Amino acid sequence: MIPKNKLILFAKGFSMGVADIVPGVSGGTIALVTGIYDELIKSISSINKSFFQNILKLNIKEALNQINIAFLLPLICGIGFAIISMSRIMHFFMSEYSVYTWSLFFGLILSSIIYVSKTIENIFSPKKMIGIILGTIIGYAVVSLIPVQTSEASWMIFLSGSIAICAMILPGISGSFILLILGKYLFVTSAIKNPFLMESLSIIAIFGGGCIVGLLLFSKLLNYLLNNFHGMTMAVLTGFMIGSMKKIWPWKEVLETTMIRGKVHVLKEMNTVPNEINTEVILAVFFMILGVSLVLILEKMSKKSI
Repeated sequence: MIPKNKLILFAKGFSMGVADIVPGVSGGTIALVTGIYDELIKSISSINKSFFQNILKLNIKEALNQINIAFLLPLICGIGFAIISMSRIMHFFMSEYSVYTWSLFFGLILSSIIYVSKTIENIFSPKKMIGIILGTIIGYAVVSLIPVQTSEASWMIFLSGSIAICAMILPGISGSFILLILGKYLFVTSAIKNPFLMESLSIIAIFGGGCIVGLLLFSKLLNYLLNNFHGMTMAVLTGFMIGSMKKIWPWKEVLETTMIRGKVHVLKEMNTVPNEINTEVILAVFFMILGVSLVLILEKMSKKSI
């Protein structure tokens, strides 16, 4: 029988994976709410040169002893299972029930901001407020960027992977949304959908290499900041989530679109407010409340032993 703490980690990883599927929502936010963010960053940053040397020498046991494999393995399995099993389902809901889907995540992120802000000591001190404002400005600016077309050269694929994976572990900034901005979302997902083609294998390998390098380097930076400037770092991360709220507001008016590989993509949109209270608005509010409730459930999960 699988230990209960491993199942809880798997569930948290699954929640992170589902969040990462949606452009505009970050798995890093889920990691914060479920109380595993610090340990996640610390565990990833522990993967160093010595680890890879042991792997190449087939000293697997010694390599695994260097990292927090008991924590990382069930978490990674949960993330991977969510991406594989939920991608099509989330795509369907985003296409057919976008207002309700965004409402759910809006409630989730809103309550996440409140929850995380409570963990910051002296949050109303001038330094912490500056950190929150700075994070909010950066987060807002990122989600306001217009998607562009970029080169399909190997260096750009590698760079896209490095940047996107960094965003995935930052609360409030979505890795999939960064790929959209860089013009690589469909390019990469098309390769993943047809992984056995030689061209796709090459793209996946280069992109994956960029993800590994970006993740290892950025996690070390985050680990340093969390160890030495924890309160200020958390203040900035809270600001990231506040700034990202613009992207996940449920009601939007599309101003400009473009066709990429046979699919319509939004270049520019504007948030709007419903003109009247109708069934759609009532259901949207219900899903916002449901999102808040999910955070409360995740918060209780975070208090369970890992």
